[in-house]
Amino acid sequence: MFMKLIDENELGSHLHSFCKQANVVCSTNVLVKKTIDDTTLPPIAQWNAIRAEYDRVPNETPLWVASRGGLAFFRESMMKEGGFISVPDLRDPMSYKSFLPRSLSSKIPFSLAQIEELKKIFGVVDKSNMDKCIQDTIKLCEKSPNRGEQSKCVTSAEDLIDFVVEKLGHHVCVWSTESIEGSYENVTIGVVKLIYGNLSKPPVLCHSQPFPFQVYYCHVLQKVKVYAVDIYAEEKVNQVIMVCHYDTSTWNPNHLAFKLLGFGPGLIEVCHWINENGLVWTKILG
Repeated sequence: MFMKLIDENELGSHLHSFCKQANVVCSTNVLVKKTIDDTTLPPIAQWNAIRAEYDRVPNETPLWVASRGGLAFFRESMMKEGGFISVPDLRDPMSYKSFLPRSLSSKIPFSLAQIEELKKIFGVVDKSNMDKCIQDTIKLCEKSPNRGEQSKCVTSAEDLIDFVVEKLGHHVCVWSTESIEGSYENVTIGVVKLIYGNLSKPPVLCHSQPFPFQVYYCHVLQKVKVYAVDIYAEEKVNQVIMVCHYDTSTWNPNHLAFKLLGFGPGLIEVCHWINENGLVWTKILG
């Protein structure tokens, strides 16, 4: 039914039922919707998206703001069992959306050139939160990959699987952060377990993007290790996935990671947490 409506450009007249059945976001106040049970946390951190980008720096994010809620980037040597670390916002700004099947998502315009048509389909108002989310996501998806990076935005589960199989083959493991517990807290570090350390066969990292339906920015970067870290938060233990990049030579010299940690591209490894709904795919070796 909905495929026919899209073909006939009539989806707008059935938008409410489509959004409800497909579990997608058709609201201009997207960030107002409750995303977690604990509403005591501060607003979603606006610098979350830069974890997916290493060649561009949002100049509007002052250093004191970026470091206020916890360390967005850190060194591997800082992760010692029994130590402490300040954890940033782990939330996905829109954690309640679902993938559309490829048969539907492939019919929905997904480019800056067609953004007005896309906004019309989902009832998005100009200069609303959702308008900014859509533009930011499409800009990220349309940018050229960094040197040594292979990237793709996937808009369906089928596209996601195809990309992972293309890069890693059929025998894979997938890892994700257990919950958002520990966000904005100074936590105790528990067991730090290396779960993937083959620097010659890099994993696929997929970052959930703010969009009406589920979109992942997936990329492959050289020399990456993956860890599972137990953190003791105020409420309970959380297992968070940590990724460490050992080749930062192509990163922007003004990237937030270097502002926080000192040094510059290629001189240090840089680690970060994988946020809620983020996925790390690793090849099963042997």
